[in-house]
Amino acid sequence: MELEGRVALITGAARGIGAAIAKCFAKAGAKIAIADLDGEGAMATAASLATPSIGLSADASDGNAMSSAADQIVAKFGSLDILINNAGIGGPDTNTTQSSLEIPFTELPDETWDMHLRINLRTTFASTKAAIPHLSRGSSIINIASIAALMPSVSMPAYGAAKAGVIHLTKTLASQFAPRGIRANAICPGYLWTRAWEMIASQIKKANPAYEGLTARQIFEDVVQNSVPLGTEQTPEDVGHLAVFLASDKAQNITGQAFTIDGGATLGGRKQRSSDENP
Repeated sequence: MELEGRVALITGAARGIGAAIAKCFAKAGAKIAIADLDGEGAMATAASLATPSIGLSADASDGNAMSSAADQIVAKFGSLDILINNAGIGGPDTNTTQSSLEIPFTELPDETWDMHLRINLRTTFASTKAAIPHLSRGSSIINIASIAALMPSVSMPAYGAAKAGVIHLTKTLASQFAPRGIRANAICPGYLWTRAWEMIASQIKKANPAYEGLTARQIFEDVVQNSVPLGTEQTPEDVGHLAVFLASDKAQNITGQAFTIDGGATLGGRKQRSSDENP
């Protein structure tokens, strides 16, 4: 197994993308530590893995909490070899009364901006700072960014800016810690069905009456069909499989890169019909 004997810390992995990453890493033989604000959820997910695992209650944006978590992990497993910075939130930068597509940037609340920088960027900073003293040659840092970091979005300026910061920080970490043999890469997922899509779909429906009567899932599927050249949604497991590869020795010469898993969404334009599709 690619990661046998290695210890991975995954933040925000009580559920969703993080939990899928944890399962992929467990199948690859790694020992798993899950740090999440939802301590009970972290412990439950850890208990479901077929590998030595622990769940910890910790705020990934809190440097002291993450330093304590890293110390606990090393005390239990003897090392820390892989850090997956997954903790964060998604969804439109909006309030509850108005579609984010209708809010001018100049009216974006300061607290919304600060929240996204804290939860989607500071988490990567604080968790990495806590883990670095324990990492050694051959260790890997993998940061979960987003295609929102690569494409402008009038509905998610704060989220996109924070995730763009994650990519920049990834490259900086890769450069600074290369002499120590520590690699850093980012993954930019595209259209995944997550809890955030309940809110996103609601905002899309407000902005476009044509979606009235459709469920959030139906709106998501329509967006995928019209925005993703391959016409397929991405899955948390897609992210997990790539993360396993990037953490393994097979990727020993890959660092400072941002990889998209988006079905071609960042290529621009809309999905084109193939010659065998009906017009």
